[in-house]
Amino acid sequence: MPTETSPAHRPPESGPSAAGGVIHDLGYRRYDGPRLGRSQIVSALAWHSFRSAFGFGRGAKAKIIPVIAFVAICLPAAINAFAMSRGNAQLVYYDTYVPVLRDLVMTVFVAVQAPELVSRDLRSRVLPLYFSRPIKPGDYPLAKYLGFTAACLVMLEVPLLLLWVGSAANVHGGAAVWAQTRALIPGLLVGLMWAVSLAAISLFLASLTGRRAFATGAVAITLLLTYTLAEILLQVETQSAIDKGGVGPGGVPAASLAMKVPGLFSPFTLLDGVRRWLGGTNPADNVPKPGAFGAVYALVLIVLVGLCLAGLFARYRKARLS
Repeated sequence: MPTETSPAHRPPESGPSAAGGVIHDLGYRRYDGPRLGRSQIVSALAWHSFRSAFGFGRGAKAKIIPVIAFVAICLPAAINAFAMSRGNAQLVYYDTYVPVLRDLVMTVFVAVQAPELVSRDLRSRVLPLYFSRPIKPGDYPLAKYLGFTAACLVMLEVPLLLLWVGSAANVHGGAAVWAQTRALIPGLLVGLMWAVSLAAISLFLASLTGRRAFATGAVAITLLLTYTLAEILLQVETQSAIDKGGVGPGGVPAASLAMKVPGLFSPFTLLDGVRRWLGGTNPADNVPKPGAFGAVYALVLIVLVGLCLAGLFARYRKARLS
């Protein structure tokens, strides 16, 4: 009479279940909380990018350059407040704000910090992990761009706000304070234009290579060389106009078309040309008053920023597949 085989002595089953292996429960807790969507992921990435631009969440060495750059760009506002408290006139203006210092500090800041946002993830090839979440390929570079634009805004706008506080505290009467406020608003808009432009240009250049040192060099060399080229051409054309006797009132050479074209070769002179076209009166980067040619400055700047953003998004679409 056949007897039933005990479970311990039964032969292993054959078939799909046996061939598929065994799933072991290691005791990990399941996540039962809310699952956030695409917009929350983008905002979290943007916030992380903003913090990374200033070295937050990393070691002390990562904070050295941002802190030095921030202190350096805020220093003129403190000096201006001290000078006005001693009875001197205002030394620093909102829409120009020590142009040579601002050009240099922002070049260092974007050249060092932009690669931190884009070069490391491209080199480590972690993007497939991000894109396994419910985000589209364009969401990741968009978050990087928004976070870095916000970081550039902090670098550009906080000194202007400190300048306003120091200037308003040293003038008398509501009319004088209101005059300072009216002058501040265009300066803030100029800072916004700078942040939007420099963030796009530097992130695109930094995304061209996964090596951080090469990315830093690409951003710094591009900004410095184009600015140097534009300034040299501007000085050559200005001297040529003086030699030909084209000097206007006050000994200032009349702005010819040849003097306006060199401003198209650098993001910094482009930004200053647009600023003067929109009504800025204080000269900054030797760009002559553009007049109707200012529309060309604005168009070239818009095209440049658009191309850099398109290149940045295309770079991440390609990296998504690698």
